[in-house]
Amino acid sequence: MFRKILLAYDGSEGANRALEVGIGLAEIHGAELWALAVQEKLPRFSGTINEVKEEKQFADEQYGKLLEAAKVKAKEAGGELKTLMRPGHPAQTIVAVAKQGKFDLVLVGHTGLSGVWAAFLGTTAEKVSRHAPCSVLIVR
Repeated sequence: MFRKILLAYDGSEGANRALEVGIGLAEIHGAELWALAVQEKLPRFSGTINEVKEEKQFADEQYGKLLEAAKVKAKEAGGELKTLMRPGHPAQTIVAVAKQGKFDLVLVGHTGLSGVWAAFLGTTAEKVSRHAPCSVLIVR
């Protein structure tokens, strides 16, 4: 039923639960499992171009570590996890990658790292579920 599964991964407790579900679904369906980390907090203003480069490098390292840890968890469970890293707004980027990659299913944790703003603006999971081009599983 599912051939390509996209996991929205931010390292949160909800994302880790979604990773566990994704590993199981990928095994059951013989599907590819991909994890996407969205870099949303890159600097908008800085004093020099070097500061932007330093911030980008730091973000790449941090998100890279998150994705590498997820790959290790998948491997320990007997699965394979492919990874992507993109800058942008989380919900918009997840939806865009799901469309571009022709994914059959998007997995998102019910709670992530969005914090207080989610109460006012809606969660990433809610936004993705409204706009994704495929099925969305919100893992609690």
